[in-house]
Amino acid sequence: MMEKYVTSAWTGVAPGLGNHLWQSTLVALIAGLLTLAFRKHHARARYGVWLAASLKFLVPFSLLVELGQRLRWTRYSTQSVSPGFSLAIDQISQPFSQSAIRVSSAHTPSIVPTLTNFFPLLAVLWLCGFFTVLLLWTVRWYRISSAMRSSVPLRDGREVQALRRVERIGGLRNPIPLLLSHASLEPGIFGIARPTLIWPDGISKRLDEAQLEAVLAHEVWHVRRRDNLFAALHMLVEAVFWFYPLVWWLGARLVEERERACDEEVVALGSDRQVYAESILKVCEFCLGSPLPCVSGVTGADLKKRMVHIMNDRILHNLGLARKLLLTAAAALAIAIPVTFGLFNATPGHAQAQATNSTLAAPVFSSVSVKPNGSADAMQSKMMFSLMDGSFVARGVTLQRLIQMAYHVQDSQISGGPDWLNTAKFDVDAKLDPSFVAAMHQQISDHKNFDDQAILKALLTSEFKLATHSEARTVAVYDLVTDENGMKLQASGNEPRMMHLGPGELTSSGAPLELLAAQLSARLGRPVVDKTGLKGNYAFNLHWAPDPSEDERLKQSGELVALGAPTDSNAPSLMTALQEQLGLKLQPQTEPVQVFVVEHAEQPSEN
Repeated sequence: MMEKYVTSAWTGVAPGLGNHLWQSTLVALIAGLLTLAFRKHHARARYGVWLAASLKFLVPFSLLVELGQRLRWTRYSTQSVSPGFSLAIDQISQPFSQSAIRVSSAHTPSIVPTLTNFFPLLAVLWLCGFFTVLLLWTVRWYRISSAMRSSVPLRDGREVQALRRVERIGGLRNPIPLLLSHASLEPGIFGIARPTLIWPDGISKRLDEAQLEAVLAHEVWHVRRRDNLFAALHMLVEAVFWFYPLVWWLGARLVEERERACDEEVVALGSDRQVYAESILKVCEFCLGSPLPCVSGVTGADLKKRMVHIMNDRILHNLGLARKLLLTAAAALAIAIPVTFGLFNATPGHAQAQATNSTLAAPVFSSVSVKPNGSADAMQSKMMFSLMDGSFVARGVTLQRLIQMAYHVQDSQISGGPDWLNTAKFDVDAKLDPSFVAAMHQQISDHKNFDDQAILKALLTSEFKLATHSEARTVAVYDLVTDENGMKLQASGNEPRMMHLGPGELTSSGAPLELLAAQLSARLGRPVVDKTGLKGNYAFNLHWAPDPSEDERLKQSGELVALGAPTDSNAPSLMTALQEQLGLKLQPQTEPVQVFVVEHAEQPSEN
């Protein structure tokens, strides 16, 4: 009798658990893809996606399937639905069915007892893990509770005044109680229904007013976002599925995006980036981190990465209509698919799924030669990369010119670096390893995107020991816009992108306006941002009289073959020619632009 009960329990639990883990893993993979799509957006969007993937572990699809069955107002037969459609849903949602562990009666004596004998052991093992996790968290919770019991309420003082100011700025209606603790724990929010801020005694003396308000603003945003509640829900997921590494990985992602989201909100409220970063470092120096994820503090997540993101003044985008629709569609499908499956009452089945993902490895060179260029003439620098044999040849190029090509930036967007960055010229001969060339050809034949910049970046790193970072700086730029009288460009359809360069001359039979903006930037010495909104390739013929400063800039970069070539002295200036000949104009502006900062570079020895 007992054996029959254990067998029944095993055949009921094992397939259900396998299906639930598979479905939750699939949702987590989709969430990962969505966060990649939102990597340039605010962290709160990515946090919401990861939170949905975590909560999926608490909501089995079988409940939604049953809901679909109960919502069915008329009886559908399985023949009324395409068998392929039903089977496809079944293969995705339930790869582990009871039939996967059922055997014929002839095999029952040898296989079923073997499986059922392990079921009590597995159940005991799960219970041990479950209560161990609860015990660890209970001990940590007791430490925080003890610190709270020994704390003293703060009703006045600079901390309370600063907290109330930050609450008003953050739009928090209910004031947060403040407790002064003698423990060495970091400032943190304790509680879910009635959050309380625990403030370590002595930390205020190490923070000035701006740093104090920055730390308090971080905690206020934890309360506004209800981070403790969501962290407690994920702790429940970790306790139940402690044996599944994915849930612990999700927990790390949640803490990372949670802290980054609060960092972004604090900076958006007006806190100085450097002041805010220094305040976090001071807290880390004198306080211990929170032992529980559901007690939101200041020092969570990878501190080094947080400092980089706090100090990186990059532009974060709000979710546009397209991405909001993408999120809505993903949420709707996550609910609609299992409910529809229940409505159709498809027959469970068993299938295998296989996914392949091929990516091109890091570039590998079979040979590289970098030599100083001894030529003293002003001939044009030359660069050529051949897709056929994977060879890269450059003559008389500066490191600054190579950086421009590798990172698609202009001279005005390169900052720092050694004195020889734009003066020392080199001859480069490099050839990719045949195996990498073969993989490159395969990727191109498969119509996959091929990043040729990665090859030049790898070359700069290995030969010039180039170390860089990018940051946003507000600089003087030109916005390229259409003239009020209309543009005079001619669309060139699918013609190849070609541009002829000369002194006071830019002509093309078909090129995008981004390329025109880049050439104008090189001649004007100031970034030119394409704001025309025109897509596709255009033919144009632009002639003007270059001024001496333009000639000097192009001479420095080696852009033209003959800088002293005669030009029409009666030709208009570049600004005028652009408006009269192309129907475009340049508007001076100050805008944040990504600047490429060279931290370190070395002249390669002749090899």
